[in-house]
Amino acid sequence: MRRAGRMTTSQQKALAELWPLYGVEYAGTMFDFTSLFGRDAPVVLEIGFGNGDSLVQLAAEDPAANFLGIEVHDPGIGHCMIAARAASVENLRLINHDAMEVLENSIPPASLERINLYFPDPWPKKRHHKRRIVQAPFLELCASRLKSGASLHIATDWANYAEHIEEVLKESDLFDCAERCEHDGEQPLARPATKFERRGLKKGHRIVDWRFKKIDL
Repeated sequence: MRRAGRMTTSQQKALAELWPLYGVEYAGTMFDFTSLFGRDAPVVLEIGFGNGDSLVQLAAEDPAANFLGIEVHDPGIGHCMIAARAASVENLRLINHDAMEVLENSIPPASLERINLYFPDPWPKKRHHKRRIVQAPFLELCASRLKSGASLHIATDWANYAEHIEEVLKESDLFDCAERCEHDGEQPLARPATKFERRGLKKGHRIVDWRFKKIDL
């Protein structure tokens, strides 16, 4: 759900001034990506982009693609828009809404080139595991929204969550594991380092990255 949090003055100003440039209002209807971005290009979706630094870097480094980010934390959205403006990024749009609802109601079927899910909330307590986003219904939605041969990228620094992710994906007939990398921050898989990754490394956590390829049934 949407979380306001403590915001700096610059973040509050960014939400007021830059949202018309980068923001997309959720209306429960399917997006027309060509109209949304003003051009026809591959679309990469990032779910839960945090403060957005890595998302902005990806967009800046790949101007031929369109990047769509989902986040419910207002300070992170404000920070992301400030970074996007500083980098003169134009191929980026942001949504402040629940990711599952956006996937189900606003992302057209077979429209995405890639979905990124980097360091999602691990919900470490066993009684909270059902709240983890990586579950069968999430995978079904992702597969339905990805194009043929497209990929789902996931990263986590929690060993227990890594085990959970691999169990859920192993039981799914929708994705194959194309790449897996376990490291100490030196080998992120086709992505920049993130704030949550650095935080996990300081705690002594190892990082696990995957690229899951959609299986064409």
